[in-house]
Amino acid sequence: MLPSSSFWKKNQQKLAPWLFLAPGMLMFVIYVLVPIFQSIWISFHDWDGLGERVWIGFGNYVELLDDDTFYVALKNNLIWLVLYLLSIPAGLAAALFLNQTVTGIRLYKSLFFFPFVISQVVVGLMFTWFYAPDFGLFSKLTEWLTGEQIAVLADERFVTYGIIVAGLWPQTAYCMILYLTGLNNINPEQVEAARMDGAKGVKLLWNIILPQLGPATFIAMVVTVIGSLRSFDLVSVMTAGGPYGSSQVLSYFMYEQALSEYGFRMGYGAAIAVVLFLIMMIFISLFIVRMLRQERNA
Repeated sequence: MLPSSSFWKKNQQKLAPWLFLAPGMLMFVIYVLVPIFQSIWISFHDWDGLGERVWIGFGNYVELLDDDTFYVALKNNLIWLVLYLLSIPAGLAAALFLNQTVTGIRLYKSLFFFPFVISQVVVGLMFTWFYAPDFGLFSKLTEWLTGEQIAVLADERFVTYGIIVAGLWPQTAYCMILYLTGLNNINPEQVEAARMDGAKGVKLLWNIILPQLGPATFIAMVVTVIGSLRSFDLVSVMTAGGPYGSSQVLSYFMYEQALSEYGFRMGYGAAIAVVLFLIMMIFISLFIVRMLRQERNA
């Protein structure tokens, strides 16, 4: 008893943080790291999820490279990635507006915050009705402006962009929350000093405020990139990958191959998941490297 007691007293400050981290680390290993390695292992097999696994090596990946639907999904994911980043400047603009002291600002904050707290399924249904021909508000507006209606979700040219617009609504709200938190932590002395030196407007925003919002921007960037690449809910609710597979994304393609009524191809679905994971890791690694360089230069 005495040796263990003395050991704890000598190393208490070193061991205490690890004891607090241990439950979270254990959950992370069990529910994140282990499934990642299991998915990689399954991707090398032909498996229906129930029967015996058959080792086929890189067969699923070779088949994936010859699958036209994979390239459609990959292209759509890249479109999602580029356009989804618009939520970051939009969230910043909303946060700058809501950071003002004006009459009714709490009501405005509630209205801007509302998209973030509702389910993605609800957002998908709302925009499905918004785009609906004959009675949808968007269809009525386009008919009034151009003389003809546009069935956004039934047109291969516009369907992906229509779903992305639906996704930008709650994502902008999330980025807005991050920037509002960052604005509350800005050093007011630096802002006042810059104003005394004549800085205002865009110059004040670019040189004083945005550098202090770096951590919020980093988190918003990472979360937005991950959200764009794992977009599933809205595609499933609004189009189910249609029309004719034109709105497919990698996450829905993975679900369709592994779990839907089209077939239980767990190995093929796992191969799609691994590709999606590698794409995410590339972008996240680039962001982390850039952040570390900025911190070293600072």
